[in-house]
Amino acid sequence: MRILVKQFLPLATVALSAALCPAAQLSSDAKAAIPREVQQLIVVDYRAMQNSTAAMNLKDRVLPPELKRFETALKNSGLKVDQDADILTFAAFRAEGNQGDRTVGIAQGQFHTRDILASFAKSKTKPVILRNNSIYPMGSSGMSVVFLNQTTMVFGDRDAVRAALDARDGITSNFLSNGDMVNEMLAVDTKAVWSLLDAKGTQIMMKGVLGDAAQLADYDTVRNRMKSSRYTMDFQNGVKFDMAVVMSDTMTAATSAALLKGVSLMKKTSGSPLEKSALDDTIIDSSSGTLTVSYSSSDSQFANLLTSPLFQSVVR
Repeated sequence: MRILVKQFLPLATVALSAALCPAAQLSSDAKAAIPREVQQLIVVDYRAMQNSTAAMNLKDRVLPPELKRFETALKNSGLKVDQDADILTFAAFRAEGNQGDRTVGIAQGQFHTRDILASFAKSKTKPVILRNNSIYPMGSSGMSVVFLNQTTMVFGDRDAVRAALDARDGITSNFLSNGDMVNEMLAVDTKAVWSLLDAKGTQIMMKGVLGDAAQLADYDTVRNRMKSSRYTMDFQNGVKFDMAVVMSDTMTAATSAALLKGVSLMKKTSGSPLEKSALDDTIIDSSSGTLTVSYSSSDSQFANLLTSPLFQSVVR
């Protein structure tokens, strides 16, 4: 899945970046519209996005193509979502019936739905009706949008939107029935930018984090013991990133931490002084069966790091 992150430092890049507000919490309507089989969930305070230069620089450099397409479609749709949205959520999920992976977006805010629907009617834009839901095309983007109510809209490829509506309407299971992911959410949803990954998503992410070290026998031992992961990123006082990978046992977490520390040491041998400093500021540890990674820097240090070969190599 392309929106999965490739390294521990830029894990938050997939989040449209940003964040000065105290929390980006999902509403009940948003949770219900997320299919149960979530591989990665990304939630970001969209309104605060432009208040942080570091966040905007990060977004411009490494926002994945799928999310760029979503963002562009929103801006070009005429819905003025960039003005009205408070929180944006992106959910990458496995469709039921082995129909592959899909991504759906959910925007929360105060939307002028009456004006928007009047504009659709004026332009003779006809919806596709699914039960009590009206799914509208978003211009020439190939994407669709449906308003669950005045505060929640779902958008994405039509099949992804249909899957979200099936989950919301009780036709299929939704995020609220995924106890493991709901519990993980409670640890991060007080933050302005946060993400959750399931076991498979965590395995893919950690393989990218470890690079060549993932070929070692030790990685084969720990890979299938990765249960889930979560991360948060904050730009309020400089840049702060925290990640936690939940393992099945304490020994696996310690082994993973040792592998990751080895990767960090190898990166230091070939890195510039700036890159070495960034790795020195990265704390890798394990506790109670959880691998933890923390990184913090000033805005200026982070801006310089964005142009470094190390950063470019880990987000490729």
